[in-house]
Amino acid sequence: MAYEECTVVGRNAVLEAYRSGKTIDKLFILDGCQDGPVRSILREARKRDTLIKFVSKEKLDSLSSHEKHQGVVAIAAAYEYATVEDLFKKAEEKGEAPFFILCDEIEDPHNLGAIIRTANLAGAHGVIIPKRRAVGLTGTVAKVSAGALNYTPVARVTNLSRTIDELKDKGMWFVCGDMGGELMYDLNLTGSIGLIIGNEGNGVSRLVKEKCDYVASIPMKGDIDSLNASVATGVLAFEIVRQRMGK
Repeated sequence: MAYEECTVVGRNAVLEAYRSGKTIDKLFILDGCQDGPVRSILREARKRDTLIKFVSKEKLDSLSSHEKHQGVVAIAAAYEYATVEDLFKKAEEKGEAPFFILCDEIEDPHNLGAIIRTANLAGAHGVIIPKRRAVGLTGTVAKVSAGALNYTPVARVTNLSRTIDELKDKGMWFVCGDMGGELMYDLNLTGSIGLIIGNEGNGVSRLVKEKCDYVASIPMKGDIDSLNASVATGVLAFEIVRQRMGK
């Protein structure tokens, strides 16, 4: 189900958004504001594990375009998030071994949108993103995905490392992209697989990389040393496609 991405301004509006079941990505509260209505909002936010930030009045003024915010502004998701179980169901419906793309702190909405589009075209059964230090399903992400968000589920998890452990218990194994890895053509990338793509600047985090079964490198012949995150996703994802097709 698609939502119109929006900024929800004011205490009553934010509380009503929570009670109506709207997905709130981020909640901004005026620093030091802890009266009764704000505590009610914070209770709802914590129940849903919303990312909460205490900020200055100037920041709230900017977020609300200077509407009367009463110390509270929320950012609602443009699309509803799936669960990890939804991704498994999609694989089961297609009669295929699960193929998921996991984004380790991707911050640029254009990259995330392009990765979701690539995931759809490569036949991945869904994308997994973390709740913190990463972009959510904003309007820009939806637009760049070129409609793929209507078909490719995106699950948002609290802890990516823990999720990888849980997926390993279900028989999945993991490969991440990194310049220091083995050549991707030399790896067996078939079966029930998760492809992990790292942050635009820092790559895959150490904790996540340690959980990977393989580290894959893309052969590069140019004068610069790295690909954009979404382009790297495309190259690695379609090598997985090639191998899954038995080519």
